[in-house]
Amino acid sequence: MGSFPGHVLPGTLFLVVGMWHMWCSIVRFVSNPNSFRVRVWNPVPGFEGKLKYLELYVIAVGGFIDLCIEFLYSTHLKIFINGALNPAHMNNFEHSGMLLMFFIFGVVALISEKTSILPLPDESLCLIASAAFTAEYLLFYFHSTTHKGLEGYYHLILVLLISLCILSTIAGALMPTSFPVDFCSGFGITLQGLWFYQTAFTLYGPMMPDGCHLQGNEITCRSTEHEVHGELLANFQLFFQVFCVLSCAAGAYIYAEPRFGSSVLVEARTSEDG
Repeated sequence: MGSFPGHVLPGTLFLVVGMWHMWCSIVRFVSNPNSFRVRVWNPVPGFEGKLKYLELYVIAVGGFIDLCIEFLYSTHLKIFINGALNPAHMNNFEHSGMLLMFFIFGVVALISEKTSILPLPDESLCLIASAAFTAEYLLFYFHSTTHKGLEGYYHLILVLLISLCILSTIAGALMPTSFPVDFCSGFGITLQGLWFYQTAFTLYGPMMPDGCHLQGNEITCRSTEHEVHGELLANFQLFFQVFCVLSCAAGAYIYAEPRFGSSVLVEARTSEDG
């Protein structure tokens, strides 16, 4: 069983990274569609290059902080009992393994980009990112099978969104010049962050469906009808989030086209030549 902060913190990280990825993907495409290439991370411009690797630091540091919360704080350092892992905190250990993968991705990407120790192309970094998403997929896949009812359904939807992240990052390694693939990667990460928020507010916050409530460490519903109503509500919430993200992406494209579009660059070069 999770908690409200346990969903909001990773949700915030996914949401920020995903929105940044979508925006950068759109800007790079409208700026020069002919030379577009998939990027698993995007540099932050300005400030004399001091914030260039901010996204990777957010992933690495954010993943490390969340890892410490799950592995050290939530377990109260009671990691082993009688020489075995504490069975009362198996969820925390599973979450720690997932977060460790994202921390490793952030560190490897930083080493690759900032040093000459381990130079890796973007295609290789895409595969490493897909490995991190695969670890997350396995975690929540088993959660969705062990958690029944409404909680299991919310985890099942999360598994589908993680699958989109896995497929898009692998496709990025196979089709490194595809804008739809790069955009879908940011789209999936953004939706995943929003769904973490939705899960937090629904299962542990004020948006619990009628007839269902949190009892101890389980979500229980008074009847099958109330549970089905909660699942239908989850479907609507997912549709609404998809609609909002696509609408924001369309608005971002409309905003970026006249400001960063290739036609603007051509006109600027023509005026300079003239």
